[in-house]
Amino acid sequence: MPNIHPTAVVLEGAVIGEGTTVGPYSVIGHKVSIGRNNWISSHVVIDGNTKIGDGNKVFQFASIGAPPQDLKYKGEDSLLTIGNHNIIREYVTIQPGTEGGGMETKVGDRNLFMACSHIGHDCVVGDYNIFANSAGISGHVIIGNHVTVGGLCGVHQFVRLGDYCFLSGGAMVGKDVPPFCTAQGDRAGLAGLNTVGMKRNGFDLESINLIKRLYRELFLGDGLFRERLECAMEKYKEEDLALSFLRFISESKRGVCMPRSASSSDTGDNL
Repeated sequence: MPNIHPTAVVLEGAVIGEGTTVGPYSVIGHKVSIGRNNWISSHVVIDGNTKIGDGNKVFQFASIGAPPQDLKYKGEDSLLTIGNHNIIREYVTIQPGTEGGGMETKVGDRNLFMACSHIGHDCVVGDYNIFANSAGISGHVIIGNHVTVGGLCGVHQFVRLGDYCFLSGGAMVGKDVPPFCTAQGDRAGLAGLNTVGMKRNGFDLESINLIKRLYRELFLGDGLFRERLECAMEKYKEEDLALSFLRFISESKRGVCMPRSASSSDTGDNL
């Protein structure tokens, strides 16, 4: 049976799984479904059409599933889906989808949301990501796996963050950040590769050197960016790791962050 504190408010219709603890003065809405062995601290509000998996930890004063901060939202019964073994710290806000964005916000497994971080409506968040304190993710953002978002970062609507990328503290990100890359600064630019993250996640030296070589050819080479991209797609067509990197860039709709040394006329827009 779940362990629900006498002062917690669990509305009729809510589903709470075996082994889940709900702390003092927390409020669980009537459409909420919470899986097994979760730990919900005191003064947490979980509302809306929210489904949470197993083994998550939600700390005090978090707000999960409240209506999205979107003036176009008209009360549609949109979803928030959260996976397993996530850690959601104090004052975190995660909000459901909207009609204009597919009606669902999705969060995967084993993510860490540090205090005051925010995940906006219609976002898709993968697995093993870290959102440092006060990181702000706007609506419609797509985030891969093993991404680190530094403290006080801001990510613009519709941006994509590729697997294993790293956003330095305070970065203001308005364009897509390719996999394995580090981005920093206001209107963030690329600052090299996240080789530390790659090593920590088991990439061998051969793979790291491949991405280093590709980064130099693509972002620091001669000629137009589109031409360099097409050349790299042909050159590395037998390399799966390289192709995943290149396809992420070729599929960009907002354009990709570029090294700050790149010329203003070669910004990766309109790929």
